[in-house]
Amino acid sequence: VFPSPKVSDTVVEPYNCVLSIHQLVENSDESLLIDNEALYDICFRTLKLTTPTFGDLNHLVAAVMSASTCCLRFPGQLNCDLRKLAVNMIPFPRLHFFMVGFAPLTSRGSQQYRSLTVPELTQQMFDAKNMMAAADPRHGRYLTCTALFRGRMSTKEVDEQMLNVQNKNSSYFVEWIPNNMKCAICDIPPKGLKMSVGFMGNSTCMQEVMKRVAEQFTAMFRRKAFLHWYTGEGMDEMEFTEAEPNMNDLVS
Repeated sequence: VFPSPKVSDTVVEPYNCVLSIHQLVENSDESLLIDNEALYDICFRTLKLTTPTFGDLNHLVAAVMSASTCCLRFPGQLNCDLRKLAVNMIPFPRLHFFMVGFAPLTSRGSQQYRSLTVPELTQQMFDAKNMMAAADPRHGRYLTCTALFRGRMSTKEVDEQMLNVQNKNSSYFVEWIPNNMKCAICDIPPKGLKMSVGFMGNSTCMQEVMKRVAEQFTAMFRRKAFLHWYTGEGMDEMEFTEAEPNMNDLVS
């Protein structure tokens, strides 16, 4: 969960974030980036909640995480496990930070009265308002992306829609990876919905989020602010010095 530029609950967020990314770059296979600010925006703008609680935010996170593993748990026409995701999504080993989205967005306890079609789901899925990271996909280009559909639908229709999206928005996809969209179709829809889709994108617009945090980190670290709390717990200043170029290297 990335710190948000507007809502901050801890002063040392940039330190924690950069130190975490430093470890995740080396030691994790795939990371889904979620941003509190984007979750709040979804609650306010899309779900029209006046006072969203952490329960509402967790509901959105749960929807995405559930979509990412649904093919492991339920039968489907076109299955996709985490290994297959990694193989299709990661062109270079360090670039394994994905932005995630979900459609249709519903609040807790609400009921869906209108059944959505595959074209509507596809359109919502690529909408910047449905992304759970405070980065605009229109400011970058997709290296790869995966759509995880759930519910009863025809594979042909899904493939047609995916091809349609790629042809219409070809400028938002890098040209050196042809056919860079992966689909999975799971037969069992989530509770309370007829159809849904989870989205994962490996996009260059994640630079925005990382640059913002890296700048905050640099501003604080230059003055060695709050550093004594970390060194007092047994950390070394060298860890900070190593983490900073690693993060900047990832951004560039």
